[in-house]
Amino acid sequence: MIESRLIVLLRKSKSLTHKFSSSNPKEWKTFSAPCGLSSESQSRFYSSFPRFNPAAKTPVTRSCIGCGLRSLLQNNCKNFYKPPFRNFSTVASVSAKSTEGLKLLVTTGPHAQKAVGIWLFVSAAWVFSMVVLGGVTRLTRSGLSMTDWKFTGGLPPLSDDEWLIEFEKYKQSPEYKRINKGMNLDDFKFIYWMEYAHRMWGRALGIMFALPFSYFLRKGYITPQLGLRLSGLFALGAGQGLIGWWMVKSGLEEPISEYAEPRVSPYRLAAHLTSAFVIYSGLFWTALSVVMPEPPAESVAWVQGAARVKRLALPVSVLVGITAISGAFVAGNDAGRAFNTFPKMGDVWIPEDIFMLKPLIRNFFENTSTVQLDHRILATATLFSIGGLWWSTRKIDIHPAIRSLIGSTVGMAALQVTLGISTLLSYVPVSLGSAHQAGALTLLTLMILLNHTLRRPSLHLLKTLPSVAKTA
Repeated sequence: MIESRLIVLLRKSKSLTHKFSSSNPKEWKTFSAPCGLSSESQSRFYSSFPRFNPAAKTPVTRSCIGCGLRSLLQNNCKNFYKPPFRNFSTVASVSAKSTEGLKLLVTTGPHAQKAVGIWLFVSAAWVFSMVVLGGVTRLTRSGLSMTDWKFTGGLPPLSDDEWLIEFEKYKQSPEYKRINKGMNLDDFKFIYWMEYAHRMWGRALGIMFALPFSYFLRKGYITPQLGLRLSGLFALGAGQGLIGWWMVKSGLEEPISEYAEPRVSPYRLAAHLTSAFVIYSGLFWTALSVVMPEPPAESVAWVQGAARVKRLALPVSVLVGITAISGAFVAGNDAGRAFNTFPKMGDVWIPEDIFMLKPLIRNFFENTSTVQLDHRILATATLFSIGGLWWSTRKIDIHPAIRSLIGSTVGMAALQVTLGISTLLSYVPVSLGSAHQAGALTLLTLMILLNHTLRRPSLHLLKTLPSVAKTA
């Protein structure tokens, strides 16, 4: 039965005629056993079909049998596996053929892509936790408890004498003299441990990033393009520790006025937070590029719709980033506690002292009234812009994943504004304040994911797409 089927296939094969018509024996291809069989399995295979044993046939016969078997395997094995999902261009569905013309960041196979992707996602999540822990450290006024900085971090105080030494150092700082005078040792230990945990968490991140990075480089998983990008992010992460100490050092200096409270420079705090956001965004975007080299695209119409949405999403993303950074100036100037009413600021809509400082530009970064007013305006503009993005894309033909992402972004923006108002009205408690900071990074995450999903597919993928997606 099987032999008869093979003979029929051989007779119908176009390559069969070509082989018999060829007069040059060098053009005949030697028959090879089905792909994936070991030597022992090949012996059993041929012993089952003695008529097709290549050792007993002429080169012409072996060539014909090889062509026929290859055609049989190619035509019949195509239906062995049919993906249950629609073309979503993840690492699992990107084959060698479908990645022609596509520059992959990891080219050593799906296993390597998965390993590198998981590592980068974990690193991004670690940076996310660093941002939240930094917010808690600031809200508990723990950032100035450590008055020196060591590259390795050093061991914490382990004895009572060592704790007393650290406490005496803190007593010489402006924060203790003007705000925490009379603090006992137990309260000092709490703020010290908060700052120490924040610093050591950052150093642990450096180790966690560097060791897998070295391993993947040695295994050849990482391409030069990806290696350069990750090296830049690692260097920026190393500099983040220096930026943090540069920021803390500004809070250990005597304030210019005897009535002013000691606090870190809002400019340095904004630089520290911006650097953290850049590192997180770079890691998250790179992780997405590793595991999703192609955006979800099933038709040319959806690709065109994604291009239209991208033109709207990019400026909204910039506004989200600016609003998040303006929050650093609110924190740096302690402006969150200046006016704890909403929507008015006290009894007025706009405070009279918003242009009190000279030169005029200082009001936008140092005047507590102006800084809080700016943040309110930016937050409101962000909410309406994201809502406008959703409204403008309702009738655009786009991939369902993109539409779902836009809806999630609208919900997160509304939640973030609610958290901000609740934090303000509650006089900035630690729980709500840290949740508000985490919400800002979550909203930025959704915008990064949206922009990554809106990328233009490779030219090879575009050529294979139908004009309109097939819907069930």
